[in-house]
Amino acid sequence: MMYTMQVKRNVFLAVLFALLMVVPVSAQTFIDQTLFLTFVPNVQFSPVYVALEKGYFADAGINLTIEHGDEPVGVDLIAAGQRQFGIIGGEQVIAARANERPVQFVYKWFHSYPIAIIATENSGIESIEDLRGRRVGVPGRFGATYSGLVAVLAANGMVEGDIQLQEIGFNAPEVVCVGGVEAAAVYINNEPLQIANRIAAGDCGDITGITVFPVAEQVALVSNGLITNEETIANDPELVTGMVTAFYRGVRDVMANPAEAYLISAEYVENLPLTDELRAALETIAGERALALGEAEMFDLSEAAEYRAGLVETLLAVSDADTLLQFSVLLETISLWEAEQMGMTNAADWETTQQTLITMGFLAEPIDVTEAFTNEFVPLTVASNR
Repeated sequence: MMYTMQVKRNVFLAVLFALLMVVPVSAQTFIDQTLFLTFVPNVQFSPVYVALEKGYFADAGINLTIEHGDEPVGVDLIAAGQRQFGIIGGEQVIAARANERPVQFVYKWFHSYPIAIIATENSGIESIEDLRGRRVGVPGRFGATYSGLVAVLAANGMVEGDIQLQEIGFNAPEVVCVGGVEAAAVYINNEPLQIANRIAAGDCGDITGITVFPVAEQVALVSNGLITNEETIANDPELVTGMVTAFYRGVRDVMANPAEAYLISAEYVENLPLTDELRAALETIAGERALALGEAEMFDLSEAAEYRAGLVETLLAVSDADTLLQFSVLLETISLWEAEQMGMTNAADWETTQQTLITMGFLAEPIDVTEAFTNEFVPLTVASNR
């Protein structure tokens, strides 16, 4: 019976998705919505920018604006019904529900946790177990980097007391390069690229290379996704479906054509590096890719990943590594979104995330994590990319 109901819902959502693609904008009634994003405008939010520019939110009858702010503030606004949607981390959702704030994950954006432990090659650290007694940097005892570190230590039978933890702020490249720490918890799509550039430029002291240990290879934690509140899910499921569909279409397009996504992001992200030469090269690459993709709604993940792998090397003919850093960050970020069923999440990953929060002392008692998320707004016809 439950399987039959799910099939019926998937069929309904597939039909709704198709209708969203063909209904003329002029025939729709638009709903004003503000999407809460963390931090400040950044190329990593390119799916939202692309979906806006291409009219995907408009296709769903949504007149969207963007608001940036601190993640806990966004959770509070959404829980109180002052906002209806935001991009928020799974840890924040668990913490909110533990305090009876009814927010819920409706689309899993990052399918790989974006944190890694890096170690300098001359440190002799060849595994997580080798971190025992070593100086390990972390921005502070908060956020995804700390969660990732605690989780990966636990996965290897260790606790924080087994290492010499040092709070270094968001300065890992500088601290690592001067030998301040032997290892550090970092965002895998950012700091390793910065350190590699510094090493190549001879600006990283005696450091000749780093080893990267992705947290996602050892433990599955829930990272960022699209959330809403229970009231919106209950009273306006069509709106939720529209938001999920529009966001997914943006994610899909960024994965398929990152050069185009970078150019679009430059209209939203102040001072995103884009010289005249780089712009011209990206426009050529984006145009050629668009022609190759045609009008297909689906794409092959493996082909897209192979295509992205050669882009930086191509662009180095017209630009330098430092100017290309944010484009490289975008490419590394895209790889964290990949999944056979994009948007889907599972209870096991939420349980692991919750246990990490308990270990950190950020959560006193466990909650029912099955109420923290729903996959009902991610139809198989949207999620499959094979």
